[in-house]
Amino acid sequence: MSEALRPMVKSRLYEQVLDRLREYVAEADLHAGDRLPAERDLATRLGVSRASVKQAIVVLEVQGLVEARHGGGTYLVRDTLDVEPVEQLVERRKRLPDVLEAREALETKLAELAAERRTDAELEDIRQALGFMSDEIAGGGFGVEGDRRFHAAVTAAAHSSLLADFMKTIAGQITESRNESLRQPGRPSRSLAQHTAIYDAIAAGEPKKAAAAMRKHVRTVAKVRLLDWVPED
Repeated sequence: MSEALRPMVKSRLYEQVLDRLREYVAEADLHAGDRLPAERDLATRLGVSRASVKQAIVVLEVQGLVEARHGGGTYLVRDTLDVEPVEQLVERRKRLPDVLEAREALETKLAELAAERRTDAELEDIRQALGFMSDEIAGGGFGVEGDRRFHAAVTAAAHSSLLADFMKTIAGQITESRNESLRQPGRPSRSLAQHTAIYDAIAAGEPKKAAAAMRKHVRTVAKVRLLDWVPED
């Protein structure tokens, strides 16, 4: 069947608001830390309801592009509003709970095994991943690569080829959940602290503490704005 005759998708009004806000930020040369106009002013200038503006702002929050401060306005977190298509957000929201459930089951066991089986060289790999993540965050980043290296090093230290294979099969979804989590306000530094607790337990050779620390960490990863978002029709 011709692609030209695929089902048509009705554009939501708040998606049009998102397009206009992206254009406005670029034209006004706004940057991270700058404040957007008040919702009431945006609604008046765009000729839409305040509800449509509020829906657009929520989508921007979900994507970590703005921070809405209670009673203090809405501020840019990044220099641009490169908004992910809403349909992609909806699909990722559907996938995320299953991915997080699998991560908790797999990574808790991997941390436990790593505390039992790791070599000194593997412990050093985990420590170096922590240092890399710390440097990323200190430089203003989210610590994404350091996070990836840390969990990869823990997996290697567990010496379980089957669990490692399971992790590989969901590597793409894990990357999604990692990016989703680390763009939450204040999350990178909190994640680093939790990684340190996991490392300490593995270094001390305490499997139960390592498993508990990893479980706490993955449950923190699961606390993301996306899962609280209810897509508007």
